[in-house]
Amino acid sequence: MKFASMIGTVCIASLALMGCSSKVTQPDEYSGFLGDYSRLKEEKSPSGAAVMRWVDPKIDLSKYTSVYIEPTQLYPKPQPTVKIPAGTLSGITSYYDQALKREASKTLPLATSPGPGTLVMRAAITAVSSKTEGLKPYEVIPIALVAAAVSTASGIRDQETTLGTEAVFIDGESHAVVAQVVRKGTGKPLSNDSQVMKPDDVKGVIDGWASDLNKAFTQLKAR
Repeated sequence: MKFASMIGTVCIASLALMGCSSKVTQPDEYSGFLGDYSRLKEEKSPSGAAVMRWVDPKIDLSKYTSVYIEPTQLYPKPQPTVKIPAGTLSGITSYYDQALKREASKTLPLATSPGPGTLVMRAAITAVSSKTEGLKPYEVIPIALVAAAVSTASGIRDQETTLGTEAVFIDGESHAVVAQVVRKGTGKPLSNDSQVMKPDDVKGVIDGWASDLNKAFTQLKAR
């Protein structure tokens, strides 16, 4: 269960801004990145957020002495748009990598490649889509812009940035899957439907994911 708590916080921490909150990822929002979603169950992360998660009950934590973080993927491969250009997408994955390595290295050494004693993390920023009643879904891309009414009197709507992620944890020696997690979170709202999204708009979400991961590792190590 301790490892389950650690894994559940990898893709952690949805930030609810402007009164909007993230709910658990639904099956029709799964990207296909994990392949098999049949073992996932809805649980609560240590921060109280909803997460879909599975952890091998037979996992032996004592065998892992390092962690190897694969480069974050964009899955499915997106087509950049005017509002979410290629630079924003690459900036988000790059920052995700940096944050995960920064925080994970505080607890376990970073490995340069998979191997015996290494826990491998393979993560992706994945597509989520809007099904808001009365609004047409946006193009399915790794960061969906979901229209949310913030001023019904004036008719002005902010654009909420929603970030989805899926991750699988693999034994570096046997290549066996030992855990999976699916999460989504909410970043900064854009001021209008023409504002271009930037990596800074979701850095708070990513920092939360990485920070909570390190906290879970620390708690686990202490026990």
